Amino acid sequence: MANAASGMAVEDECKLKFLELKAKRNYRFIIFRIDGQQVVVEKLGSPEENYDDFSNSLPANECRYAVYDFDFTTNENCQKSKIFFIAWSPDSSRVRMKMVYASSKDRFKRELDGIQVELQATDPSEMSFDIIKSRAL
Repeated sequence: MANAASGMAVEDECKLKFLELKAKRNYRFIIFRIDGQQVVVEKLGSPEENYDDFSNSLPANECRYAVYDFDFTTNENCQKSKIFFIAWSPDSSRVRMKMVYASSKDRFKRELDGIQVELQATDPSEMSFDIIKSRAL
């Protein structure tokens, strides 16, 4: 099933791994990349990995899509979880790459049913742990 706007296909594994993260909580995060004309899974983060492991897995000068399962405690002391979709598009990445990722993002995101918060980041400071936490509450 290709995206008419950008010609991008989404590999079934992307949807399956996302469902496992959402329903079974098998993963803390998933990093996706565009390979040729399709979105593929690049890395799966185990449930034991933390936010630093996740942010260190994103390349410094290439775009990626990522999903992060954020566990937190509310001010009322309730355990909660929110699934973040992060469009990582560092300033240092190639213009063509940024354009391809930007034009395919909405179509790809629609394939992942259950995203609760979306974040666009061009620099690590735009997706710091404090920002993630503040967007979750």
